Amino acid sequence: MLNFNFQNSTHIHFGSEQIQVIKTEIPSNAKVLVVYGGGSIKKNGVYEQVSEALNEHIWFEFSGIEPNPTYSTLMKAQEIIKNESIDYILAVGGGSVVDGAKFIAAAALYQGDDPWNILAKQEAVSKALPLSAVLTLPATGSESNGNSVVTRDGNKLPFSSPLVRPLFAVLDPSVTLSLSDRQISNGVVDAFVHIMEQYLTYDVNGKVQDRFSEGLLQTLIEEGPKALQAETKEDLDIRANIMWSATMALNGLIGSGVPQDWSTHMIGHELTGEFNIDHARTLSIVLPAVMKVRKEQKREKLLQYAARVWQINSGNEDERINQAIKLTEQFFIQMQVPTRLSDVDLSESDIDLLIDRLANHGMTSLGEHGDITLEISREILTTAL
Repeated sequence: MLNFNFQNSTHIHFGSEQIQVIKTEIPSNAKVLVVYGGGSIKKNGVYEQVSEALNEHIWFEFSGIEPNPTYSTLMKAQEIIKNESIDYILAVGGGSVVDGAKFIAAAALYQGDDPWNILAKQEAVSKALPLSAVLTLPATGSESNGNSVVTRDGNKLPFSSPLVRPLFAVLDPSVTLSLSDRQISNGVVDAFVHIMEQYLTYDVNGKVQDRFSEGLLQTLIEEGPKALQAETKEDLDIRANIMWSATMALNGLIGSGVPQDWSTHMIGHELTGEFNIDHARTLSIVLPAVMKVRKEQKREKLLQYAARVWQINSGNEDERINQAIKLTEQFFIQMQVPTRLSDVDLSESDIDLLIDRLANHGMTSLGEHGDITLEISREILTTAL
């Protein structure tokens, strides 16, 4: 196992009717900016619950954060922050809203020339407004980590800082009952790939991390399809297990002390940036191709994945690996997401553009070994056709 430092300070409030805790969790003298997306929270009752919980606070609101939050939208919040002396951010929504809130919090106290440098130049965040989250869509794990992704002019870039980790997060599975099938599918697949990119690398004898990861993967495989089936999609236990799995997938725990491979995400970001494909759907396209192209580098963990997650124990090594990849693709299809570039009307003629974007963003040495070159990324994209 590799050396690591792990601390997760986000206070999780999990379960039904937990939104009311924000009344006491947010300091009574704070001036709060509630940020959210397109307004679905006003249809599912979440906005009303948040409003009631904040009835003794001074608060304002900022809406319109997109599924892939854009720099131009997020910067509009700065005027409210300045004019109203906002000193606390409350994100109410899915991972994109939380990601957006993190950038808003960091940009509010940024001392340099252009807050975009936090992403474009990876400038360290030295100060940020405190923030917390009411999660409505389980997927990214953003509610309990310091990671964020923001888009500007088609460039989707990440940043990370412990200063933007939410102080607390409310996870009420009942609010997810209003999600569309597409949102459910995207959330389950996003969480699944988060786990895979911390698990499917090479063995360092991280037994605790591996077993946690395998359990989370099995939970999503078991529960994800049920959330799409008419007879079980209203089951709160199913929603609760999916919600908690998505949080555990990227709160830092399973990735501590093990190598990680975020090549699927980095390639996927270019698909979103250029073609506006849902983030999770880019992952379901790219991951199977990464598994195929990097089969030799990941052989030991692929065999472990086949045996422990899919119970594949017969056949030679290549047969077991190929069957595990096939079952992964079948799971994605069951979750109603694409597994090929052709599924989203892309072809070989689009690959050069994607490779150019990777080069422009410095994504030239991806993977757990840093050896996924642009040529290998091209092979991955070609395999994904």
